[in-house]
Order: sequence, then C-alpha cells, then structure tokens
Amino acid sequence: MSRRGAPKVLVIVLAGGEGKRLMPLTADRAKPAVPFGGNYRLIDFALSNVINSGYRQVVVLTQYKSHSLDRHVSQAWRMSTMLGSYVAAIPAQQRLDKSWYTGSANAIYQSLNAIRDERPDIVVVVGADHVYRMDFSQMVDQHVESGAGCTVAAIRQPIGLSDQFGVIEVDAADPTRISAFREKPTDAVGLPDSPGEVYASMGNYVFTTDALVDAVTRDDTVEGSKHDMGGDIVPDFVSRQDAYAYDFNANEVPGATERDRAYWRDVGTLDSYYEAHMDLTSIHPIFNLYNYDWPIYTHQQPHPPAKFVHGDQGRFGEALNSCVAPGVVVSGARVNNSILSPQVHLHSYTTVEDSVLLDRVDVGRHVQLQRVIVDKDVTIPEGTKIGVDREHDEARGFVVTESGLTVVGKGQVVTP
Repeated sequence: MSRRGAPKVLVIVLAGGEGKRLMPLTADRAKPAVPFGGNYRLIDFALSNVINSGYRQVVVLTQYKSHSLDRHVSQAWRMSTMLGSYVAAIPAQQRLDKSWYTGSANAIYQSLNAIRDERPDIVVVVGADHVYRMDFSQMVDQHVESGAGCTVAAIRQPIGLSDQFGVIEVDAADPTRISAFREKPTDAVGLPDSPGEVYASMGNYVFTTDALVDAVTRDDTVEGSKHDMGGDIVPDFVSRQDAYAYDFNANEVPGATERDRAYWRDVGTLDSYYEAHMDLTSIHPIFNLYNYDWPIYTHQQPHPPAKFVHGDQGRFGEALNSCVAPGVVVSGARVNNSILSPQVHLHSYTTVEDSVLLDRVDVGRHVQLQRVIVDKDVTIPEGTKIGVDREHDEARGFVVTESGLTVVGKGQVVTP
C-alpha cells in the first residue's frame, strides 16, 4: 500500500491487436494506432482515461506492426519522471521462450517482470481500441471493498444483442458477483433489476496482483487454452466464485452530459469505426470531445489553424456539422457531417458528405465523396466520385462493406 493508504496501482494496456476486421486501415499499423476523431489515435482514449483517473504507472504491451504505435506513445505520452510517472511501450520480447504473444493473457504472463518491478497492489488491465470515458478509480474502489480477485467492467445492453458480446450473468442474491461468463449466447438471462438487459464485458479489468499473477501463470500450463483474458482468465475466476462485475452506468465522469454519459463503442469493424465517427458530428454529440473536465490527450503537431476560403461565384468553402482538424484547407468545397483530419486539402466545387478523411488527403476539383473513409496520403483526382456507385468502387479496388461504406486504403492510387 502507498503511504497514504491507497492501493498502489499499475495499469497494463493491451495494445497488440491485429485488427483484421478493420482492414485496410490496419494494413500498415496496429489497431490501437488507427487514427480517430481527426486528432487522435484509438489508444489515446484508454491512456487518457487511466491518466485522468490518477494512475501514472502505465505499460503498453505491443506486438503487431507496432512501429507507428510505439512512436506515438513515445512522442505523445512523455510523463514527468520526478514522481515515478511513466507510460512505457513494451514490445513482445520472447523473455520465456522463442514464441510471440499467443493471446492477451499470455502477453501479461510474458511481461510479469513489469509487475514484479513495480510491485503494485492492484493491476488495472484495459484494452486499447475502444472509444469511451471512464474513471477507473471508482472501479478500483469497488474492487478493493469487495475483496475480489477480479472485477470486470460491464455495460448494459439490450438482451436482443446478447449474441454480439461476451455476456456477464450475475447472482440474483448478489448482483455484483458474476455467476457465469458466456461468449455470445443466444439464450442469455436478463439482469435481476432489468430483465430486458444484460451485462456486456467492456474488456476492462481490475485484479488483485497476486491473483492475476497466479491466474496467468496457471493458464500458461493449461492444454487447449487460448490464453485470452476474457475467454480463459475471467471464467477461471468465475469458477472459483472470485469474479465481480462493475456497472459502467454507475461511473461518474466530470463534465459528462446526459447524452454522452456511459458512452462506449467497440470500434472493431469498419462500420462501427465509421458509426463512432458519426457520433461526434451532431450539435449535441453522442460522444462529446469538448469535455474539458476530462480531456482526451494526444500528440499535437505544429499545424496552422484550419482555413476556409472562397465565397463567390458558386465557390463556397464551408463545413457544417463536421469536425475539422488543424492544418485543413477547405478551398471552395462543401463539407457536411464529416471528419477532416490534419492537412486535408479540399479543392473547389467538391462535396464531401458523411465521410471520414484521414491525414494529408488531397481532394481535387469537382469530386464527390459520399459515405467514404479515406486513409492517409491519398490523392483523389479531379472529377472522381466515390461512394456513389458500389460496383464501380469495388472494380477500382476499394473495400466496400455490406452496409455500402466505401474505404480507400492508405496511399492507395485512385483513378478518376
């Protein structure tokens, strides 16, 4: 325990995800490094939450295509070392044998040296690819009071969506104790206080240190284990009646509005990634980036302010219901309900609607973009239309989802 009696906490951020369902956005980067919301990377949300919660010893476990992620962590998340604060990226090191991480639990097992070096009382384990705000100190408080070995963050979801989540079932006599942890069940049991809802796992956990070390060490010897935190470690705690649920709805974040309170998005697919962006653009956004009481931190490049030019003869540089990052130039183009990332340049007579443009996208004149994600460093020639004709988009090598969302990969060559 610390001198003031509060438990000493180490945070482990699991950031080794490959993110296959986000291809082509993950063709050149790890999933947690995927840009989001104009200025940010996905990992910034997890890191901002734990830092705002008061936790200053953080390790980030990386593996898949981690160069841009490691670079971002080192540039954006430099902490003052005077009081022992740090955010440190730890790549897969093959410390125990010649294998890479074989799952999230194995990643922690292979990195137990980080826990032993810090000697915390509590280990908070969080994913690096969700969009949300959360004060983890409140979850840690419940964990300590319960005496649990493991606490799982749970968000309420309609029971009809049970087959999309890892579902937490709780004891009717003690609605915080987990009685079962089931993966995507079709016959889920509703909550005692709300039969039409279930608890879905958010992929965030709090562990008593000794219990976590024991669990991942034993799991390493279990034949057939996938060495996964949600699939193997949590069920092990449940089987020993040592797992509890933390209701995310009870979490109080300073500055939150009723509209964005308890917001959480798993952006594991192209469609969910796109929908989470659309949550940012309304007058009263479903997820509010403008909460200065609980800021989302990131690395800020020295870009000039965004600029909107031309206002005559049908050339209007304007953006409505949109988020526009520094360094953007909207030159005689019209933008609606879209996200423009740094150094995007839109030329005259172009329209961009319901779209997400990442860094350094250059869009020529008379272009029409509709419900499109364009990754970094793409030049779109004059007169091009994307998102208007599905067959034409697929023929040009773009990814088109079942919902009709078109995605242009990083640096992809676009023909008119």
